[in-house]
Amino acid sequence: MNPPWSVIFFTTLIGAGQGLFVALFAVDAWSAFQGRVLLTQEFVAVSTGAALILVGAGLCASFFHLGRPGRAWRAAAMWRTSWLSREVIALPVFMVLLAAYGVLHWFGRPRPALAAGALAIVACLALFLCTAMIYACLKFLQEWHTPLTLANFTALGCASGLTAAAALASWCAPTLSYSYAAAALAVGALAYLLRITALARNARLRPKSTLETAIGVKNPKIRQIAQGAMGGSFNTREFFHGRPREVVRAARWILLVLIFPVPAVLMIFRPTSATVLFVAFVIQYLGLLAERWYFFAEAKHPQNLYYQAIS
Repeated sequence: MNPPWSVIFFTTLIGAGQGLFVALFAVDAWSAFQGRVLLTQEFVAVSTGAALILVGAGLCASFFHLGRPGRAWRAAAMWRTSWLSREVIALPVFMVLLAAYGVLHWFGRPRPALAAGALAIVACLALFLCTAMIYACLKFLQEWHTPLTLANFTALGCASGLTAAAALASWCAPTLSYSYAAAALAVGALAYLLRITALARNARLRPKSTLETAIGVKNPKIRQIAQGAMGGSFNTREFFHGRPREVVRAARWILLVLIFPVPAVLMIFRPTSATVLFVAFVIQYLGLLAERWYFFAEAKHPQNLYYQAIS
C-alpha cells in the first residue's frame, strides 16, 4: 500500500495523546482509590492540554487525506457498518470528555472529574478499537487482518503516551517521573515484543492469489509483461508505495531501533531528567512514524499482481 503521510501523522499523534491520558487517569484513579492526592493541579492541566494538542494535531492532519474536507461530517453517516464512521464519532467524544476532565480538575471538582475521566477512558478505548479495526477488518490484506493490529496500535500508543507523561512529570511533578519512566519501559517492551511478533508473522505470509488463479489458467510458466496501460493510474498510485526494497528495509530497521531500544537506554540512565525524557519521546515518535509508514508499505494489495509490470 502507498503510505499516506496524513494518516501516518493522524494515527501516531492521536495514539500518543490517548496514551498520555491513559497514563494520567490511571494514577488519578489509583490515588482516589487509596484516598491520597498524587497528582498536582499543574500536572493534570499540562498533561490534559498536551493530550488535547496531540489529538487535535492528529485530527488536523487527517483533513489532508480528504478529497473534500468540507464534507467530512458525512463520514459519520455509516456508523452502523463502517469502522471509519465510528472513529469519526469516537474522536470528538473523547476530546470533549478529555477537556471536561481537565476543566473539572482545574476547578477543584475531583469526583466529577473522575466520572468524566472514566467516560473518557471508555471513549479512548473505543477510539483505539475503531482506528485499528479500519485496517484489521480488511480480509484481503493479510498483513493487517490479525488481532495484532489492534494490539500494536494500542500498545504503541500507550508506550509513547507514558514516555510523554514521564517527560511532563519530570518538569512539573518530579515525584512521579521515575514511576512513569518505569511504566514506559514496561509497556514499551511489551509493545516492542508485539511489533516484532507481527513482523515475524507477516514475513511468513504467502499470497493467496496468484497469476494462475487470477486468469484461471493452471500453468506455472505464466509471465506478465504489461499492466494494460502505458501510464500510471489511481490503482498504481494508491495501492503500491513505489519505493525500492532498500527504503522499505531501512524503515524496518529504523522502527526496530527507535521505537524502544534507544528511548529505553535514555530512560534507564536518566529517568528523572526532563531534557533526556523529552528527547526520548521525540526519538520514539520518529520511530513510530517509521513504524506506521512500514505498516502501510508492508501490506500487499492483491491488485498489485496485475499492476506489477509497467511495460
